[in-house]
Amino acid sequence: MVRTMMVLSALALVAACGGEDQSASNPASSAETETAPAVSQQAAPMRSAYFGDLHVHTRYSFDAYIFGTRADPDDAYEFAKGKPLTHPAGWVMQLDEPLDFYGVSDHGAYLGILSAMGDPTTDISKHPDAKALTQHVTVADRGAAFQSIRKYITEGDEHFMGIQDDAEHEAAWAKVVEAANRHNDPGNFTAFIAYEYTSGPESQNLHRNVVFDGDKAPAAPFSRLMSQNPEDLWQWMDEQRESGMDLIAIPHNSNGSNGQMFSLSMYGSDQPLDAAYADLRMRNEPIVENTQVKGTSDTHPLLSPNDEWADFEIFPYRIATQIPSDINGSYVREALLNGIRMQEEGGFNPFKFGVIGSSDTHNASWSGNDEEYYSKVGMLDATPQLRGSVPMDEPGADGNRYRNTYYHLWGGSGLAAVWAEENTRESIFEAFRRKETFSTTGPRIKVRFFAGTSMPSLDDPQMVEKAYGEGVSMGADLMVAGDEVPEFIAWATQDPGQAPLQRLQIIKGWIDGGEPREQVFDVACSNGLEVDPETHRCPDNGASVDLSDCSISESGAAELKAKWQDPGFDADQHAFYYVRVLQDPTCRWSTWDAMRAGVDPRPDLPATIQERAWSSPIWYSP
Repeated sequence: MVRTMMVLSALALVAACGGEDQSASNPASSAETETAPAVSQQAAPMRSAYFGDLHVHTRYSFDAYIFGTRADPDDAYEFAKGKPLTHPAGWVMQLDEPLDFYGVSDHGAYLGILSAMGDPTTDISKHPDAKALTQHVTVADRGAAFQSIRKYITEGDEHFMGIQDDAEHEAAWAKVVEAANRHNDPGNFTAFIAYEYTSGPESQNLHRNVVFDGDKAPAAPFSRLMSQNPEDLWQWMDEQRESGMDLIAIPHNSNGSNGQMFSLSMYGSDQPLDAAYADLRMRNEPIVENTQVKGTSDTHPLLSPNDEWADFEIFPYRIATQIPSDINGSYVREALLNGIRMQEEGGFNPFKFGVIGSSDTHNASWSGNDEEYYSKVGMLDATPQLRGSVPMDEPGADGNRYRNTYYHLWGGSGLAAVWAEENTRESIFEAFRRKETFSTTGPRIKVRFFAGTSMPSLDDPQMVEKAYGEGVSMGADLMVAGDEVPEFIAWATQDPGQAPLQRLQIIKGWIDGGEPREQVFDVACSNGLEVDPETHRCPDNGASVDLSDCSISESGAAELKAKWQDPGFDADQHAFYYVRVLQDPTCRWSTWDAMRAGVDPRPDLPATIQERAWSSPIWYSP
């Protein structure tokens, strides 16, 4: 196991807050508004960090069932609370530390149908394709079944919706809802009613996880079988809201969208985005998932050539294919830049997202730990050889030593994190709404981010309270008067069971003469090192990894904190700022696989990675 690092500073993170106005960025005043969630006497007034996963598939997802998963939503929630869960291949999965919140998000399309097909007592089990879809002996059988189900979800195909059974579908959805309500334990563990909307025209990933705020849900979820146009999903969500159910959609794997997730035109047309579109989208999609098993979607080295850390867990393909995905329109940082450009030019911003991570596990578990990587697709990638991290016993027909798949490009990621008064649906969902969220690739790194024109000193014992009262936090809008230059407080603490932190960064994006610009600033260094004022970079702290056993050197910091001003701040330029914090290097999951198998790490994969976390942005408008 990764060695336990030094005890955190007594000044460990406590809270942070964001919002669109002064009351939303001040916990004291927010609690007095009519729309604020009711909080108990035990709630933390400065808010606490909570970690969870909102992207979890069980036997009720058609693909997870094909992959061999038989765990149901109850099993998934018990796993999140710390109990063991058996992998489809027979070995036991268990968390070192329970999660704070969880959302089983099975695919809305054919939700529960394959599970019902596998039950010989149901009518749908008599379907001509039931045996081929549900009874598998080999990995090849499962792969063929996964390919064959595509005809049932492809509009225009004669088999489209050919296995839908409304009664079984609604019964399975009711069990999903019941499980979430049964496991929800206010103050201790939050279980969200959720599902995944899986639009994917031409294998272009436009998937969203849809999360409800309370204990009620419609009779059936809106799925790709009804429409692949996300704008139709948002209209349906508005209808649910009018009936008393608040909900949000969370885009994910934009890296595999072929440029469509953050397209600058309406779905299926050349019509440019407008203010009505921005209102509709932001009302329904305040946050986006920027890291998970199928790669990280923060940015790409071709989009951010001056960012040395942009080339991190890049997954280059469209969903479930090896077709390259266009880069433009597929990454969050570029979307944030396009959003403030549209704000400047047209007065609206359709891409004003906060960020979270999640896993996209199809094992009902969690996949965000490289040391004990559970991978993603059940029996299809249950061994190092199947997932391509260890050579096959014999070379393939094409002479390759490794299995021809894209699983080796997947990553052990990620986690959703929020700052909330207490661990309840109301409080955490409100954090989603105000974008007081951050993402990590798996470690429980805590990040906070404040801005204002009169920020307290870093050693002030009331720093958090004063930062709330005198400024704004992640997810909020920053306004300054006259020629004042804002101050930023960035603060991160390590996960005590993981590697220490190497550097703390602020990433700035801005519009200069109508053109998007970006820059990465190191603002705090580990090991007593100082940021170079010319390059805005920390020196190398000497951290290293021994690939023979994956042990790490004694380096890094338990806490990094900085008070910073933008040296290029221009009060007339639209801009956003967000925090990224990097751990010292550790072994990638593929290296752990190789080390345990007694072979060298796969040479075309990075042997080590730098786990990291990102805050939601703070936006500045003139």
